[in-house]
Amino acid sequence: MNTDLSALRVALFSGNYNYVRDGANQALNRLVEYLLRQGAAVRVYSPKVERPAFEPAGDLVGLPNFPIPGRAEYRVPVALSAEVRRNLEEFDPTILHVSSPDLACHRAVSWARERGLPILASVHTRFETYPRYYGMAFMEPLLEALLRRFYNRCDALVAPSESMAQVLRDQGMNGDISLWQRGVDRTIFDPSARDMAWRRGLGIADDEVAIGFLGRLVMEKGLDVFADTLTELGDRGLKARVLVIGEGPAQDWFAEHLPQDAVFAGFQKGADLGRAVAGMDLLLNPSITETFGNVTLEAMACGVPIIGADAPGSNSLIVPGQTGWLVEPGNAASFADAVAGYIADPALRAAHGAEGERRSRAFGWDAINHAVAEVYGRLITADRRPIRAA
Repeated sequence: MNTDLSALRVALFSGNYNYVRDGANQALNRLVEYLLRQGAAVRVYSPKVERPAFEPAGDLVGLPNFPIPGRAEYRVPVALSAEVRRNLEEFDPTILHVSSPDLACHRAVSWARERGLPILASVHTRFETYPRYYGMAFMEPLLEALLRRFYNRCDALVAPSESMAQVLRDQGMNGDISLWQRGVDRTIFDPSARDMAWRRGLGIADDEVAIGFLGRLVMEKGLDVFADTLTELGDRGLKARVLVIGEGPAQDWFAEHLPQDAVFAGFQKGADLGRAVAGMDLLLNPSITETFGNVTLEAMACGVPIIGADAPGSNSLIVPGQTGWLVEPGNAASFADAVAGYIADPALRAAHGAEGERRSRAFGWDAINHAVAEVYGRLITADRRPIRAA
């Protein structure tokens, strides 16, 4: 299908388009930037704050919202105000794209269904897994049921990996699921960004193995498993350094549970981020909440081998025994086994890193984003009539 992108008018709803930097909203911004370059019209509806993490791509319309208790850096959009509804009517979209299952997106889906507009949902996070990190695992079945209702009111879904798409199929989330993978900026993430002087400036010697963590410091990223893995390595008498790239509300907890000589390099972006990732000797990523391993792909592009949890965020990218290792989620002893192998064998680290870098070259942003535009076109041309909201 050759979709005429200049005819597209996309209303994109997001719970976090640019006020906190994460992989999901950066992917959305790249999509919007691509669509605008192709002549499409895009209007984004999301909470706005006075000091966002970065400037948004496209026109951003604010949604009524409130801060999440205990996680005030994130905000929940709660409704479509009369002003937002007027804005939507004036924009007259040809398709609605929702990217988070929040209250405002529920209202937007109802608005679109009443008008017979096609609706695409993109899945960025495994929200149903979050309760287990806050002592409320009993809520997972309920949350999964709520997500199922939301996603089945949409015409189609896009997921960032085939493994995640299969999870969604198994959960009964929708019968029409396509892929919207993620790309990597090779001008930033490349083995040539490795800077030994920068590492030395952090107190990491050239002959020390730097075990990297990359991402927001929140418990759902698997901080507990990462810390337990380092404890296991220490109990075995294995020495390595920890290099943490990122910041977040759980930083104090993380620092208390890691070795005292762990290095916290803080938030990095652009070329500084590429340098930091390339400065790792391996990436340890125990998280199971992502639908696509953005940090995994960035590390691969830098020639860094990865040890990841055998979950959709990692198992669509890591080829065990070639670019890294996949480990049973939550199993700190098995994570430690994999790390120990890399500590003992620099040649294996180099070989897996080189193969990961080679495989990362297939992930170009424009081709990946065009796949979403093709789904837009397919849904727009499908026969449909207005449906009264459920």
